[in-house]
Amino acid sequence: MLSCPEPSLPARPDPWTALRVHTPARIALGRAGGSLPTAARLDFLLAHARARDAVQAAFDVGALEQALGAAGIDHVRAASGATDRATYLARPDLGRRFAEASRRDLAARAPDWGGRDLAVIVSDGLSAPAAQRHAVPTLEPLLARLTAAGWRVAPVLLVPFARVKLQDELGALLRCRTSLVLLGERPGLGVPDSLGAYLTFGPGPGRTDADRNCVSNIRPEGLPPAAAAERLAGLLLAAARLGRSGTSLKEDAALAGDAKLSPPVP
Repeated sequence: MLSCPEPSLPARPDPWTALRVHTPARIALGRAGGSLPTAARLDFLLAHARARDAVQAAFDVGALEQALGAAGIDHVRAASGATDRATYLARPDLGRRFAEASRRDLAARAPDWGGRDLAVIVSDGLSAPAAQRHAVPTLEPLLARLTAAGWRVAPVLLVPFARVKLQDELGALLRCRTSLVLLGERPGLGVPDSLGAYLTFGPGPGRTDADRNCVSNIRPEGLPPAAAAERLAGLLLAAARLGRSGTSLKEDAALAGDAKLSPPVP
């Protein structure tokens, strides 16, 4: 005896639909029987594919060099211990240190670059599109602000396959007062190009993540690059004034009016 299939149920709207204007999170997706509506399911698959593509995307260092040059920002290339994407994902430790050739090169440059107020690393991290799109719009106003405050900034290092802790080895090599790493954050569903910024006062081998301040979700739809630059400038100036960063440096103190104009500690 043949049975007729049950008719498909129409998608039902969710009573929270009006809240979707306030967040990009996946809420109020509706229902079709016991499942998601087709449109919501397809959107999820697309976002997942974009996140995977962001992790695997190639880092166009040449294009970033052109953008930095157009902005008048000095820069050089360097390399981490990870030589390719697969190694970078499987061996996080290799992204936390420089390749031997880059380590020797930075040591040789230390007499000229050493002791400066800030050293910066830009890397693809886990999202090359984030670094390609948002690093220069963040750095340009940030470095202009710090330079106007009297800071001496080392040339920006472009380092593919870097991890946040690489700034500690950079601090040991250059003896810089503060360090900053800009790199692509782990993509989320619907957010494949979020840039993260991590700063450390007195970077060196003994530093941990508790010694860093993080400004995340840098992108036009999240924290716009110009606003991120203002926030980072406040944190860096306060770190230099107070001699600390990380959990002991709170953002409300960093963004106080006097912190914005404070010069580096002598």
